[in-house]
Formats: sequence, C-alpha cells, structure tokens
Amino acid sequence: MSGISIFKKDSVWLGLGVGLFFPATAFFVVEIIKKNIIFLQKDDLLYIGCVAINMLLLKYAYKKDMDATAKGIISATFVCAFIFFYYKFNKA
Repeated sequence: MSGISIFKKDSVWLGLGVGLFFPATAFFVVEIIKKNIIFLQKDDLLYIGCVAINMLLLKYAYKKDMDATAKGIISATFVCAFIFFYYKFNKA
C-alpha cells in the first residue's frame, strides 16, 4: 500500500467515526482560537470549515472505492451540519 491509509476496511461505522472525529477535533481547535483571538469570536465560518473537513475525507473515500465508508462520512456530515444549525439558531 502506498500513501497514508487511515481506512483499514470499508464500513459505514468507520466512516461515521472518522466523519465525526475530525470535525469534532477541528471544533475544539476553533474554540481555543476564538478564545484567544478577539476578532474571530463571532465568525461562524470557522464552524462551517469544521464540517467542510468531511468533504476532503469523502473525496478520499470515493477515490479509494470505499462506498460504505463514504456513506458513513456523508451521514456524519449531516449530523455535524444539524448540530451547527441547532447551535446557531438556539443560542441566546
């Protein structure tokens, strides 16, 4: 195998796990950045970037013909997007 292989098998659960892990990690990095940089405190575009990370993972999964993993990543992307919109429209 050449290159980096973060996928060891093709499964929806693996895609769901990977699709939730990377945006969650990016979300915590964004939170740390927002607390330390004043002008980024109200920038919701950073959160959308957290969800957009899954598009790169999705491209990789489809390139490697891992359709089940791609379905899991798509599911995780929708979960992250719904969480973002819930957070966005329900914060006081």
